[in-house]
Amino acid sequence: MNTRRKFFKQSALATAAIAASPLSSFASQDIYSENSTQLQGLPKGDLKFPSKYGMGGVALGNGFQENSNEKITKTLEAAWNAGIRYFDTSPWYGLGLSERRLGQFLFEKNSEDFIVSTKIGRLMQPNDSFTPNSDLLWKGKLNFKHKYDYTASGVRKSVEDSLQRMGLSSIDVVFVHDLSPDNGDLGESWTEQFEIAKKGAFQELTRMREEGIIKAWGMGVNTPEPILKCLEVADPDLMLVAIQYSLVDHKNALNNVFPEMDKKNVKAVIGGPLNAGFLADRNRFNYGGTMPEDMVVKKKQINAIVKKYNVDLATVALNFCAAHPTVASVIPGASLAEQVTANVDSFKTKVPKALWEELKDAKLIEQNAPV
Repeated sequence: MNTRRKFFKQSALATAAIAASPLSSFASQDIYSENSTQLQGLPKGDLKFPSKYGMGGVALGNGFQENSNEKITKTLEAAWNAGIRYFDTSPWYGLGLSERRLGQFLFEKNSEDFIVSTKIGRLMQPNDSFTPNSDLLWKGKLNFKHKYDYTASGVRKSVEDSLQRMGLSSIDVVFVHDLSPDNGDLGESWTEQFEIAKKGAFQELTRMREEGIIKAWGMGVNTPEPILKCLEVADPDLMLVAIQYSLVDHKNALNNVFPEMDKKNVKAVIGGPLNAGFLADRNRFNYGGTMPEDMVVKKKQINAIVKKYNVDLATVALNFCAAHPTVASVIPGASLAEQVTANVDSFKTKVPKALWEELKDAKLIEQNAPV
């Protein structure tokens, strides 16, 4: 636990930070300025992200809607041109499609210039007639079905398969995916699968990290329980905290999850910072089919304040997530070039101090939330 692992070569840091100054120190800086890509905190070892924002890969796998290869390529090009160098994906996103599209785009890039995270937990099995549950996010044709596997051998197989799908020679970060009570496939049996992962996936990912096959690992889940349990029994580096820390829903992560992560110097990647588009005025909330009335009311109240300050709601929401010192990166998704460009612009926009103060005065965000 006290031995600090070296994950990224120093040369990677300089080349990754195009359109920004090199990462040379970690003194406190304005994380939104044009001249800074430094982080306020680090996962264990020296795992450094080139900026405090990246890109999530749900849309690359036809999440919510079908997207053409051409459309996704243009979106990835816009992300690269805007300076994004951290990309998160998963075998689950489009049942292999997200990884394939991302790998094809990154294939001709210098591997020292970007960071990729993917996930384990589901193994893909070829099946060109597979029709998933209609409630799933993935649209269009799917060529694989899946089975759950959190064993040590399953981890090795999953990582090898991901490397093959992406056509890349290495993966930087691996998250244990959807091992969580909100996973409808697992239900209450998630705890049984957790015990399998504790003896299998967690130990194997630690070995793979020490062998240099991967550089870091953690949980990638939508609920706090698996994160807290993993901290108790294993040695993760960072957690993908999805839909748990956002402008409208952050109290538990702020007061219960992040403090426990801080005790072990484990940082957070924030997935779903816009609650799957809800805070970008999409008619959806997270990954369900309904929008909770209390969230709708809260968003309207926040928007009434935000509109007075000449910024948009998504900009405020993304800046809110990035402001917490436990957060290493925020990864909103995008299916259009304009969306990803707007997201990067949002991270570079300063939100007026008075706006934050008014939100706290109205008790719309927690008083102790960093802003």
